[in-house]
Amino acid sequence: MRGQEAMHPPRRRAPEMEYDHTRPTALGYEPVEDTGFIRCLAHGFPTPLARWHHHEEYELHLIVATTGKAFVGDWIGSFEPGHLVLTGPRLPHNWVSVDVPEGGVAERDLVIQFQREPLVAAAQVVPELAEALPLLERARHGVEFFGLGEVARTLWHQCKAERGLRRLAAFCDLLGVLSRCNDYRMLSSVQMQAKDDEAGLEQINAIVSRLTADISQTFVAAELAAELGMTESSFSRFFRRATGNNFTDFVNRVRINRACQLLMESDRRVGDIAYEVGFNNLANFNRRFLEAKGMTPRDFRRRANDRFSGAAG
Repeated sequence: MRGQEAMHPPRRRAPEMEYDHTRPTALGYEPVEDTGFIRCLAHGFPTPLARWHHHEEYELHLIVATTGKAFVGDWIGSFEPGHLVLTGPRLPHNWVSVDVPEGGVAERDLVIQFQREPLVAAAQVVPELAEALPLLERARHGVEFFGLGEVARTLWHQCKAERGLRRLAAFCDLLGVLSRCNDYRMLSSVQMQAKDDEAGLEQINAIVSRLTADISQTFVAAELAAELGMTESSFSRFFRRATGNNFTDFVNRVRINRACQLLMESDRRVGDIAYEVGFNNLANFNRRFLEAKGMTPRDFRRRANDRFSGAAG
Protein backbone atom coordinates (compact mmCIF):
# COMPACT_ATOMS: atom_id res chain seq x y z
CA MET A 1 0.00 0.00 0.00
CA ARG A 2 2.78 2.43 0.91
CA GLY A 3 4.51 1.62 -2.35
CA GLN A 4 1.35 2.44 -4.28
CA GLU A 5 0.98 5.72 -2.37
CA ALA A 6 4.53 6.64 -3.28
CA MET A 7 3.81 5.94 -6.95
CA HIS A 8 0.50 7.80 -6.87
CA PRO A 9 0.68 10.60 -4.29
CA PRO A 10 -2.62 12.19 -3.24
CA ARG A 11 -3.85 14.90 -5.57
CA ARG A 12 -3.85 18.45 -4.32
CA ARG A 13 -7.44 19.51 -3.82
CA ALA A 14 -6.53 23.12 -3.13
CA PRO A 15 -5.22 25.08 -6.15
CA GLU A 16 -1.52 25.65 -6.42
CA MET A 17 -0.43 29.27 -5.96
CA GLU A 18 1.73 30.53 -8.81
CA TYR A 19 4.53 33.05 -8.21
CA ASP A 20 7.10 34.77 -10.43
CA HIS A 21 9.86 32.43 -9.32
CA THR A 22 7.82 29.47 -10.65
CA ARG A 23 7.53 31.00 -14.15
CA PRO A 24 10.68 29.95 -16.05
CA THR A 25 11.39 31.53 -19.42
CA ALA A 26 12.08 28.04 -20.76
CA LEU A 27 8.33 27.39 -20.62
CA GLY A 28 7.48 30.57 -22.49
CA TYR A 29 7.16 33.17 -19.73
CA GLU A 30 8.58 36.57 -20.58
CA PRO A 31 11.36 37.75 -18.23
CA VAL A 32 10.05 40.07 -15.53
CA GLU A 33 12.77 42.62 -16.30
CA ASP A 34 11.74 42.65 -19.98
CA THR A 35 8.10 43.62 -19.45
CA GLY A 36 5.94 46.06 -17.55
CA PHE A 37 2.66 45.05 -15.95
CA ILE A 38 1.51 43.28 -19.15
CA ARG A 39 2.96 39.86 -19.94
CA CYS A 40 2.20 37.50 -22.79
CA LEU A 41 2.47 33.72 -22.81
CA ALA A 42 1.71 31.08 -25.41
CA HIS A 43 1.84 27.38 -24.65
CA GLY A 44 0.81 24.08 -26.13
CA PHE A 45 -0.06 20.75 -24.59
CA PRO A 46 1.27 18.73 -22.89
CA THR A 47 3.28 21.12 -20.72
CA PRO A 48 4.67 21.26 -17.17
CA LEU A 49 2.33 24.22 -16.69
CA ALA A 50 -0.56 21.77 -16.44
CA ARG A 51 -2.20 22.05 -13.03
CA TRP A 52 -5.17 23.40 -11.09
CA HIS A 53 -3.79 26.76 -9.97
CA HIS A 54 -4.34 30.45 -9.28
CA HIS A 55 -2.29 33.64 -8.96
CA GLU A 56 -2.50 37.33 -8.08
CA GLU A 57 -2.78 38.58 -11.67
CA TYR A 58 -5.73 38.81 -13.99
CA GLU A 59 -5.33 36.41 -16.88
CA LEU A 60 -6.96 36.38 -20.31
CA HIS A 61 -7.06 32.97 -21.99
CA LEU A 62 -7.76 32.38 -25.68
CA ILE A 63 -7.94 28.73 -26.74
CA VAL A 64 -6.72 28.27 -30.32
CA ALA A 65 -6.52 24.46 -30.57
CA THR A 66 -8.20 21.32 -29.15
CA THR A 67 -11.46 20.87 -27.28
CA GLY A 68 -12.17 19.78 -23.72
CA LYS A 69 -13.40 20.87 -20.32
CA ALA A 70 -12.77 24.23 -18.66
CA PHE A 71 -12.69 24.71 -14.88
CA VAL A 72 -13.01 28.26 -13.51
CA GLY A 73 -13.72 28.44 -9.80
CA ASP A 74 -16.80 26.28 -9.28
CA TRP A 75 -17.82 26.45 -12.97
CA ILE A 76 -17.33 23.52 -15.34
CA GLY A 77 -17.99 23.86 -19.06
CA SER A 78 -16.78 22.87 -22.51
CA PHE A 79 -14.26 24.73 -24.64
CA GLU A 80 -13.21 24.76 -28.28
CA PRO A 81 -11.01 27.05 -30.38
CA GLY A 82 -12.17 30.65 -29.94
CA HIS A 83 -13.04 30.15 -26.26
CA LEU A 84 -12.10 33.42 -24.51
CA VAL A 85 -12.11 33.81 -20.71
CA LEU A 86 -10.81 36.46 -18.31
CA THR A 87 -10.01 35.22 -14.80
CA GLY A 88 -9.43 37.45 -11.78
CA PRO A 89 -6.93 37.33 -8.91
CA ARG A 90 -6.80 34.06 -6.95
CA LEU A 91 -9.58 32.50 -9.03
CA PRO A 92 -8.55 28.85 -9.61
CA HIS A 93 -8.68 27.66 -13.21
CA ASN A 94 -7.65 24.88 -15.55
CA TRP A 95 -8.29 23.79 -19.15
CA VAL A 96 -8.24 20.04 -19.83
CA SER A 97 -7.93 18.97 -23.47
CA VAL A 98 -9.49 15.68 -24.51
CA ASP A 99 -8.55 15.39 -28.20
CA VAL A 100 -4.79 15.90 -28.15
CA PRO A 101 -3.04 14.25 -31.13
CA GLU A 102 -0.02 12.05 -30.68
CA GLY A 103 2.94 14.30 -29.99
CA GLY A 104 0.74 17.04 -28.58
CA VAL A 105 0.03 20.50 -29.97
CA ALA A 106 2.60 23.28 -30.12
CA GLU A 107 0.18 26.13 -29.40
CA ARG A 108 -3.12 25.72 -27.58
CA ASP A 109 -3.51 28.74 -25.29
CA LEU A 110 -2.69 32.42 -25.84
CA VAL A 111 -2.47 34.19 -22.49
CA ILE A 112 -2.11 37.76 -21.26
CA GLN A 113 -1.37 38.43 -17.59
CA PHE A 114 -1.76 41.85 -16.04
CA GLN A 115 -1.93 43.37 -12.59
CA ARG A 116 -4.84 45.29 -11.07
CA GLU A 117 -3.05 48.03 -9.12
CA PRO A 118 -1.44 49.91 -12.05
CA LEU A 119 -4.77 50.10 -13.89
CA VAL A 120 -6.74 51.25 -10.86
CA ALA A 121 -4.12 53.85 -9.96
CA ALA A 122 -3.90 55.13 -13.53
CA ALA A 123 -7.69 55.42 -13.77
CA GLN A 124 -7.54 58.04 -11.01
CA VAL A 125 -5.70 60.42 -13.34
CA VAL A 126 -6.69 59.05 -16.77
CA PRO A 127 -10.51 58.96 -16.76
CA GLU A 128 -10.68 56.92 -19.97
CA LEU A 129 -9.20 53.91 -18.15
CA ALA A 130 -12.12 53.90 -15.72
CA GLU A 131 -14.14 52.25 -18.50
CA ALA A 132 -12.32 48.99 -17.69
CA LEU A 133 -12.95 48.95 -13.95
CA PRO A 134 -16.39 47.23 -14.07
CA LEU A 135 -14.81 44.53 -16.22
CA LEU A 136 -12.15 43.95 -13.57
CA GLU A 137 -14.85 43.45 -10.95
CA ARG A 138 -16.73 40.95 -13.11
CA ALA A 139 -13.52 39.07 -13.83
CA ARG A 140 -13.10 38.22 -10.15
CA HIS A 141 -15.60 35.46 -10.86
CA GLY A 142 -14.50 34.66 -14.40
CA VAL A 143 -16.04 36.04 -17.61
CA GLU A 144 -16.48 34.15 -20.88
CA PHE A 145 -16.80 36.35 -23.99
CA PHE A 146 -18.54 35.27 -27.17
CA GLY A 147 -17.73 36.22 -30.75
CA LEU A 148 -14.38 37.84 -29.97
CA GLY A 149 -11.97 35.00 -30.73
CA GLU A 150 -10.46 36.39 -33.93
CA VAL A 151 -10.26 39.97 -32.66
CA ALA A 152 -8.59 38.79 -29.45
CA ARG A 153 -6.13 36.68 -31.40
CA THR A 154 -5.08 39.62 -33.59
CA LEU A 155 -4.65 41.93 -30.60
CA TRP A 156 -2.78 39.26 -28.62
CA HIS A 157 -0.21 38.98 -31.41
CA GLN A 158 0.12 42.77 -31.51
CA CYS A 159 0.77 42.80 -27.75
CA LYS A 160 3.27 39.96 -28.02
CA ALA A 161 5.22 41.65 -30.80
CA GLU A 162 5.58 44.99 -29.02
CA ARG A 163 7.21 46.44 -25.94
CA GLY A 164 6.78 49.62 -23.98
CA LEU A 165 4.18 52.14 -25.04
CA ARG A 166 3.22 50.24 -28.20
CA ARG A 167 2.43 47.14 -26.14
CA LEU A 168 0.37 49.25 -23.75
CA ALA A 169 -1.56 50.70 -26.71
CA ALA A 170 -2.37 47.24 -28.07
CA PHE A 171 -3.37 46.05 -24.61
CA CYS A 172 -5.68 49.06 -24.15
CA ASP A 173 -7.30 48.25 -27.50
CA LEU A 174 -7.96 44.72 -26.28
CA LEU A 175 -9.17 45.90 -22.88
CA GLY A 176 -11.55 48.31 -24.60
CA VAL A 177 -13.00 45.53 -26.76
CA LEU A 178 -13.60 43.36 -23.69
CA SER A 179 -15.03 46.23 -21.64
CA ARG A 180 -17.59 47.10 -24.33
CA CYS A 181 -18.59 43.50 -25.05
CA ASN A 182 -22.21 42.81 -24.09
CA ASP A 183 -22.21 39.16 -25.16
CA TYR A 184 -20.66 37.45 -22.16
CA ARG A 185 -21.51 35.30 -19.16
CA MET A 186 -20.30 35.15 -15.61
CA LEU A 187 -18.82 31.78 -14.70
CA SER A 188 -18.30 31.39 -10.96
CA SER A 189 -20.36 32.85 -8.11
CA VAL A 190 -22.35 36.09 -8.06
CA GLN A 191 -21.46 39.66 -8.92
CA MET A 192 -22.82 42.93 -7.59
CA GLN A 193 -24.18 45.06 -10.44
CA ALA A 194 -25.80 48.20 -9.02
CA LYS A 195 -24.12 51.55 -9.48
CA ASP A 196 -26.95 54.04 -8.96
CA ASP A 197 -27.30 54.06 -5.17
CA GLU A 198 -24.00 53.78 -3.32
CA ALA A 199 -25.56 54.01 0.15
CA GLY A 200 -28.12 51.36 -0.71
CA LEU A 201 -25.47 49.20 -2.30
CA GLU A 202 -23.46 49.30 0.92
CA GLN A 203 -26.54 48.03 2.76
CA ILE A 204 -26.97 45.21 0.27
CA ASN A 205 -23.26 44.38 0.51
CA ALA A 206 -23.62 44.13 4.29
CA ILE A 207 -26.50 41.67 3.85
CA VAL A 208 -24.56 39.67 1.27
CA SER A 209 -21.65 39.46 3.73
CA ARG A 210 -23.99 38.06 6.38
CA LEU A 211 -25.38 35.53 3.93
CA THR A 212 -21.97 34.29 2.87
CA ALA A 213 -20.59 34.26 6.44
CA ASP A 214 -23.26 31.87 7.70
CA ILE A 215 -25.06 30.25 4.80
CA SER A 216 -26.72 27.61 6.97
CA GLN A 217 -28.75 30.29 8.75
CA THR A 218 -32.37 30.89 7.73
CA PHE A 219 -32.84 34.36 6.24
CA VAL A 220 -36.25 35.95 5.74
CA ALA A 221 -36.56 38.77 3.23
CA ALA A 222 -39.25 40.57 5.25
CA GLU A 223 -37.05 40.67 8.35
CA LEU A 224 -34.04 41.98 6.42
CA ALA A 225 -36.21 44.60 4.73
CA ALA A 226 -37.42 45.78 8.13
CA GLU A 227 -33.83 46.13 9.33
CA LEU A 228 -33.16 48.49 6.44
CA GLY A 229 -36.37 50.43 6.95
CA MET A 230 -37.79 49.21 3.64
CA THR A 231 -40.98 47.50 2.68
CA GLU A 232 -40.50 43.93 1.52
CA SER A 233 -41.45 44.85 -2.05
CA SER A 234 -38.97 47.76 -2.24
CA PHE A 235 -36.26 45.58 -0.69
CA SER A 236 -36.93 42.88 -3.27
CA ARG A 237 -36.74 45.35 -6.16
CA PHE A 238 -33.49 46.87 -4.94
CA PHE A 239 -31.93 43.49 -4.15
CA ARG A 240 -32.66 42.25 -7.67
CA ARG A 241 -31.22 45.43 -9.18
CA ALA A 242 -28.08 45.09 -7.04
CA THR A 243 -27.36 41.39 -7.52
CA GLY A 244 -29.23 40.39 -10.67
CA ASN A 245 -31.18 37.80 -8.66
CA ASN A 246 -34.26 37.77 -6.50
CA PHE A 247 -33.54 37.17 -2.82
CA THR A 248 -34.43 33.47 -2.68
CA ASP A 249 -32.51 32.65 -5.86
CA PHE A 250 -29.51 34.56 -4.54
CA VAL A 251 -29.48 32.66 -1.25
CA ASN A 252 -29.78 29.34 -3.08
CA ARG A 253 -26.98 30.32 -5.44
CA VAL A 254 -24.64 31.26 -2.59
CA ARG A 255 -25.40 27.94 -0.92
CA ILE A 256 -24.83 25.97 -4.12
CA ASN A 257 -21.52 27.76 -4.68
CA ARG A 258 -20.37 26.81 -1.19
CA ALA A 259 -21.50 23.23 -1.82
CA CYS A 260 -19.41 23.19 -5.00
CA GLN A 261 -16.36 24.23 -3.03
CA LEU A 262 -16.93 21.45 -0.48
CA LEU A 263 -17.51 18.89 -3.23
CA MET A 264 -14.25 19.90 -4.91
CA GLU A 265 -12.12 20.05 -1.78
CA SER A 266 -13.39 17.18 0.36
CA ASP A 267 -14.71 13.63 0.21
CA ARG A 268 -17.64 14.35 2.52
CA ARG A 269 -21.01 12.80 1.73
CA VAL A 270 -23.36 14.82 -0.46
CA GLY A 271 -26.06 14.71 2.20
CA ASP A 272 -23.76 16.14 4.86
CA ILE A 273 -22.73 18.94 2.52
CA ALA A 274 -26.35 19.73 1.70
CA TYR A 275 -27.23 20.20 5.35
CA GLU A 276 -24.11 22.22 6.10
CA VAL A 277 -24.91 24.78 3.41
CA GLY A 278 -28.47 25.27 4.62
CA PHE A 279 -30.65 22.76 2.74
CA ASN A 280 -32.82 20.73 5.10
CA ASN A 281 -34.10 18.53 2.29
CA LEU A 282 -31.67 16.48 0.20
CA ALA A 283 -34.08 16.18 -2.72
CA ASN A 284 -34.48 19.95 -2.82
CA PHE A 285 -30.69 20.38 -2.71
CA ASN A 286 -30.24 17.96 -5.61
CA ARG A 287 -32.95 19.73 -7.61
CA ARG A 288 -31.52 23.20 -6.97
CA PHE A 289 -27.99 21.99 -7.75
CA LEU A 290 -29.12 20.49 -11.04
CA GLU A 291 -30.87 23.74 -11.98
CA ALA A 292 -27.79 25.82 -11.17
CA LYS A 293 -25.03 23.60 -12.54
CA GLY A 294 -26.73 21.41 -15.13
CA MET A 295 -25.56 18.26 -13.38
CA THR A 296 -26.03 16.42 -10.10
CA PRO A 297 -23.69 16.98 -7.14
CA ARG A 298 -22.10 13.56 -7.70
CA ASP A 299 -21.53 14.29 -11.40
CA PHE A 300 -20.06 17.65 -10.45
CA ARG A 301 -17.60 16.01 -8.07
CA ARG A 302 -16.65 13.40 -10.66
CA ARG A 303 -16.07 16.02 -13.35
CA ALA A 304 -14.28 18.34 -10.95
CA ASN A 305 -11.72 15.62 -10.37
CA ASP A 306 -10.83 15.95 -14.07
CA ARG A 307 -9.22 19.32 -13.34
CA PHE A 308 -6.17 17.33 -12.22
CA SER A 309 -5.95 15.46 -15.52
CA GLY A 310 -3.34 17.79 -16.91
CA ALA A 311 -3.70 20.87 -19.11
CA ALA A 312 -3.79 24.38 -17.98
CA GLY A 313 -2.86 27.94 -18.52
